[in-house]
Amino acid sequence: MKKSLRSGLGKSTLAVLLLLAGPAVAQQAEDNAVQLAREYERTGEHEKAAYLFGRLRTEEQTSPNILPDYLAALQALKRDKDAEKLVKRAQRQRPDDLTLGVTLGQVYAKSGDQPAAQKQWERVISQLTSAQVVPVATEFQKVALPDWATRAYLRGRELAKNETEFAPQLIQLYTQSGQTDKLMGETLRLVQDNEQQLPFVRNMLQNSLQDDKDFAALEKELLSMVQKNPDRGVYSELLLWLQVQRRDFTGALVQAKALDRRGRTDGQRVLEVAEIARRNKDYESAIQGYDYVVREYRGRPYYALARQRLVQTREDQVRTTYPVNVAQLRSLLQEYQQVLQDLGRTPETAPVLRSMASLMAFQLDEKESAIKLLNEVIQMPRASLDVVDQAKIDLADIYLLRAEPWEATLLYSQVEKSHKDTPLGYDAKLRNARLSYFAGDFKLAQSHLDILKQATSREIANDAMQLSLLITDNTAMDTAGVALRDYAVVEQLVFQNKIPEALRGLDGLLQKYPGHALQDEAWLLKAQLLRRTGDYQGALTALESITANPKYDVLSDDALFLAASIQEENLRDVSKAQQLYNQVLVKYPGSIYVAEARKRFRKLRGDVVN
Repeated sequence: MKKSLRSGLGKSTLAVLLLLAGPAVAQQAEDNAVQLAREYERTGEHEKAAYLFGRLRTEEQTSPNILPDYLAALQALKRDKDAEKLVKRAQRQRPDDLTLGVTLGQVYAKSGDQPAAQKQWERVISQLTSAQVVPVATEFQKVALPDWATRAYLRGRELAKNETEFAPQLIQLYTQSGQTDKLMGETLRLVQDNEQQLPFVRNMLQNSLQDDKDFAALEKELLSMVQKNPDRGVYSELLLWLQVQRRDFTGALVQAKALDRRGRTDGQRVLEVAEIARRNKDYESAIQGYDYVVREYRGRPYYALARQRLVQTREDQVRTTYPVNVAQLRSLLQEYQQVLQDLGRTPETAPVLRSMASLMAFQLDEKESAIKLLNEVIQMPRASLDVVDQAKIDLADIYLLRAEPWEATLLYSQVEKSHKDTPLGYDAKLRNARLSYFAGDFKLAQSHLDILKQATSREIANDAMQLSLLITDNTAMDTAGVALRDYAVVEQLVFQNKIPEALRGLDGLLQKYPGHALQDEAWLLKAQLLRRTGDYQGALTALESITANPKYDVLSDDALFLAASIQEENLRDVSKAQQLYNQVLVKYPGSIYVAEARKRFRKLRGDVVN
């Protein structure tokens, strides 16, 4: 049937038949011909497509919904002159449609006549009116000519006599083409003219700025703008955002202080930066921020929170500086007590009671006193359900410290039930799963973990996935999980802060199960514990047992990154740390540590000065 279409029906015969059939049938036949032609073009049968498109009425051939397909068929057949005639015919029918000029230029370009194409596009730009800027620029983008789209928007800016006209479109084009200098110029002009565009500008900059030199160049420009325009808060806002992106929290605090003073926000902006610094484990900057709010805004709305977070961050700093200084922990306990004395024991200061309880139970071995504090929170009038249930989780953890798993699981389950499908409920379920794991009940643990892998909290989902993989990998061949049971006992000792006992357990496990899949996990955990005790060389030796053994490839990047961290943070050997971070980048390009390793490597090399 397809073959006879061309040979059996001439153009005149087809026309006569369509006339005899009546208007409705003729239109239906024409629609069918168009549909068939498009199908031919889609499947690459350009000759048949061009033939059928050529049988249509002239005004149909040049209509916006048919022209692109007909033109594609002609160009595929190298019928460049026919393609040119088709577009020019469309131009005569729609003289105000300048997008056809872009199409004509494309015809010349595809035929190999680049000078004619350039000349045609120049003509389009010169003929632009304000109303035609967006459709013409969009057409240039559609045919992958971003530079010409940029020229169209810049010409539109001239016509509008407004230096920020079409800024969002130009920012997107500069972002896509990687023209960071022009991008930065556009963004600064845009926020200068319209501060409401700040969220859009931040998003564009975040998508486009990749290299440290780009961030540094923008920071230099913004610092200059802040100094020249001290009354324009938008530049400080943008500089604050940039410094947070670069994790330059010291610089960010300077801008936050200025914004607080300008906006009279009682230290809120400084508090926000301090919170981010704390989450990124830059405890010095966080402490500096909280301390500023405490000193400058005494009695204001954020004073009490800053006071609490200041002590909590100092505790974070002490607990992650190995070996942990017990005298400093005792001093922190006194600071907590002073906060409670000054602010009172209220639902608002309940987090202080929780922090004190954790410090007493896990670091100072004062479990009974810790339990009393948590029960005080649980029974506190007007305390929110979240605060009460967080205290229940803390209390359950202490019961686990005291080897009372039934009391612990009862409390975890209560929180699961009262906070179903919330992060707090998922956290309780994860702890229940861990409790089952400690007890060697891997099947029950997996039933919890299978649910948690879908948790909305990424951190909880990741923790669940890791524990699930540990159980799966080490019960596949050893279905009884004998070695895993021993390893779980060691992990429970770590949870109970019984580090010497845990190290002895690991040594026994490494001797008892030579060649077992758990060996790499055991070496990594041993290294982490030795680091906590201050035995840095011992930790590095343990890590070498992983990195030097090709069988442990799964955890080699973890081991290498940890070794680099010890060299940088504990032994202060910049050269060795830099070498190890570089090995992470070279040997494990797909590792989750790559981004952080690159950042640390460049910082040690001196590329970035924060």
